[in-house]
Amino acid sequence: MTERKPPGLPVETWVDRQIREAEERGEFRDLPGAGKPLPALDQPYDDLWWVRGKMAEEQLSYLPPSLALRKEAEDALAAALAARGEREAERIIEDVNEKIRAAIRHPLEGPPLNLAPFDTAHVLREWRARHGRA
Repeated sequence: MTERKPPGLPVETWVDRQIREAEERGEFRDLPGAGKPLPALDQPYDDLWWVRGKMAEEQLSYLPPSLALRKEAEDALAAALAARGEREAERIIEDVNEKIRAAIRHPLEGPPLNLAPFDTAHVLREWRARHGRA
């Protein structure tokens, strides 16, 4: 733990002494990124640079709930059409349809949902056509 600044000693001198002593103890050796250029130095300043960096580092993303549901619905349709069986495709569509219905009943944060439940029969007809089953 760092000691308190002694009274009467200028802050800058005290800080300089703390840094010099830490260097002498070797506390700055082998720091990550040592000797490398600062990342994103050539990019415009972003107040949330550290948040974006942390999210990228931990492979996180954030979408408002309404946009996340739109993306989930799009992915569900693709998954249903690529499903191995008709029942699996139907289950995928029904699961996402329930989420869409719930979001219509209780609107989510973010931009308007602008999404209606999928027509399960239509999706299954398309699934059969893609998989050569009439």
